[in-house]
Amino acid sequence: MAKKKATVKRTKKNKETSLTKLVVFSVLALLFVMLAIVAYQYRDGVLYYLGYKSKHSNVLSPKDRELHDIRIYEVLSTYKEKTIGIDVSQYQGDIDWSELKQINGDFVVDFVIVRSTAGKDKVDEKFKYNWKNTKGKYIRGAYHYYRPNENSLLQAENFIKTVKLSKGDLPPILDIEKLPETQSIDSLKVGLKRWLTKIEKHYKVKPIIYSGESYYTDFLKDEFSEYPFWIANYNFWRKEMDSDWLLWQFTEKAQVNGIDGLVDVNVFDGIKLEFIENCVK
Repeated sequence: MAKKKATVKRTKKNKETSLTKLVVFSVLALLFVMLAIVAYQYRDGVLYYLGYKSKHSNVLSPKDRELHDIRIYEVLSTYKEKTIGIDVSQYQGDIDWSELKQINGDFVVDFVIVRSTAGKDKVDEKFKYNWKNTKGKYIRGAYHYYRPNENSLLQAENFIKTVKLSKGDLPPILDIEKLPETQSIDSLKVGLKRWLTKIEKHYKVKPIIYSGESYYTDFLKDEFSEYPFWIANYNFWRKEMDSDWLLWQFTEKAQVNGIDGLVDVNVFDGIKLEFIENCVK
């Protein structure tokens, strides 16, 4: 009888153990699924915050192409009476500027922002070509890709010797996306301010800062509040830009005539004349 009771007790304990394991497994599985859904939904934003951009991938599946086209149409329809533009670099290859007029066939391109330089010595391979071909056709701007682990003043000098701004061009733009590897955040901010100060002194106009929304919120919003911001946020659920943004880059997945592959699209919450007020005088 004692042996039978012991067997029953072990069986009951085994069942309880199995049930506990099943509950734990189910909870973990549910959490995994939820994390996977969130990660997929915000994959662009997460990758952007970590310093990775998918713009170098120029191929989308038909399903993804359709989803992005719907997203682009919805946002640009909201800003149809506003000011719309793209930004380009050497990654877009040789652009046929004679073909580049509209986005998705419905929305006129008003401005083009061109990557000019990166770090202390890099000049974008297509800068001269793109800069020349945008003059007189669009409101144009030039941006510098900031490398956190290189000297800020040398980076400013690289931009200055490469970019000659004219009346009607956008102010210089500082693109900061990555976190430093060899210095603190505070040291990074000092470097950014040195770049901005030197550039403003040279061009006699306050530069624009470009970054992802998370980076902007965590590191730039408070200490650089006197500067206008161009913010990247690719969240499918966002319908419009925040009031404290000058520009909103809402997608990196657009297709435009004249460009092989994908391109970023940006909107300005204001009419073209208001946009021009932010240009070099």
